Amino acid sequence: MSATAENPPATATATATATATVTATATPSTTTKPVEERVLARVITDDPLYRTIPVALRFAPAEPLAVRIVFPADLSPEGTDNEWVFPRALLEAGLQAPTGTGDVRVWPCGRVQAVVEFHSPEGVAVIQFDIAALRRFLRRTYAPAGAATRRA
Repeated sequence: MSATAENPPATATATATATATVTATATPSTTTKPVEERVLARVITDDPLYRTIPVALRFAPAEPLAVRIVFPADLSPEGTDNEWVFPRALLEAGLQAPTGTGDVRVWPCGRVQAVVEFHSPEGVAVIQFDIAALRRFLRRTYAPAGAATRRA
């Protein structure tokens, strides 16, 4: 489950691991420290019982337009962490209304959940997050440098 995400407003270049590197200049309000938030997400399948998985949400100031979602190695056929890189603006917009036309799509699901759908040649993964966790992470990506280092 690796792929690049479409990013019309910025430049995206596929890397050897098929993730996108987004280049741009940082806005003054963006943190200068990396941000990582560990959250629980739910894998959505046809099974009435859902599986909860730990997910890392990451932001690097060197890539101010991008966010990363990292899935644990046990979900990957290769046995390695699976990282998706896509525009931070896509995640933000998807908390309000359905967005995305490429490999990553995001939409709100009721008042407290959001769905992120990942498309790759191997198939589609549908993951549900608590909106509060995603908003907290996004706030931290814009926080002043001192505030971004604490974990929520």
